[in-house]
Amino acid sequence: MARYSRYVAIGDSQTEGLWDVDETGALVGFADRLAAMLESLCPGLRYANLAVRGRRVRHVLDEQLPVALAMQPDLVTVCVGMNDVTRPGRHFDRALADLDDLYAKLAASGATVVTTTFPDITRILPVGRLLAGRVRKINDAIRSATDRHGFRLVDLYIAPSMSEPDTWSADRVHGSTNGHILFAAAAAEALALPGSSHDWAHATAGVDPSSPRSRAYSQLLWTRNMLMPWLWRHIRGRSSSEGRQPRRPQLALLRNPELTGESVTPPTRSTTPLPGRTWRSPGR
Repeated sequence: MARYSRYVAIGDSQTEGLWDVDETGALVGFADRLAAMLESLCPGLRYANLAVRGRRVRHVLDEQLPVALAMQPDLVTVCVGMNDVTRPGRHFDRALADLDDLYAKLAASGATVVTTTFPDITRILPVGRLLAGRVRKINDAIRSATDRHGFRLVDLYIAPSMSEPDTWSADRVHGSTNGHILFAAAAAEALALPGSSHDWAHATAGVDPSSPRSRAYSQLLWTRNMLMPWLWRHIRGRSSSEGRQPRRPQLALLRNPELTGESVTPPTRSTTPLPGRTWRSPGR
């Protein structure tokens, strides 16, 4: 196993950690979980997470990548592009070109790079059919770049576990705690960490996410917890990333007490709201 000392995570809300929180309400996320695995194998690992919700490929290329490269990482994880997939308009081909540029610059850094395809959202959300073509196109670009540059790939698109409701939070877009645990396990397998396996991708026995009832319920949750808040922000000209900063902007030891996560209230999957608790979708 290669030993890593400087790990930097870049991307959007999935890498920031929504909606995976610890017992104090602080964000965790797959990158923190992967960093913890690495630190147990490589004591003294230093870790930074520059991801910010709502960011698109261009934002990561212009804002996060220069900062990440200045840290001279030996390991980078990058997960970005879904905000470009879902954004209306003709910008998508430009986003794919930006993604290719992002990957080329990461490859030139000499760091080990782990990246990921996006799940087949048509297996969860009926509305996913509207975005299926773009998802396939960006996944093709990601796989091509991975082959070209020798990156480590986490292929979520074909994993049966990614179609299960428990993998996703109440908006059916961001990972749940269970989802982030699976994402971290997938990255560990891509890095061939000791004890890792392909178990993260396996379906749970007895779960049928493709049933009409399950898909209809997921559609309802997505509409209520993702689409409606997004429309409200769009009407007001607001962005989910407005005013946001990375929660771990500097390379530091994982357990540095001065670098704590942001406190948030996670969404609940129950159809009955918890007393005194509301949730607003943050966007990716």
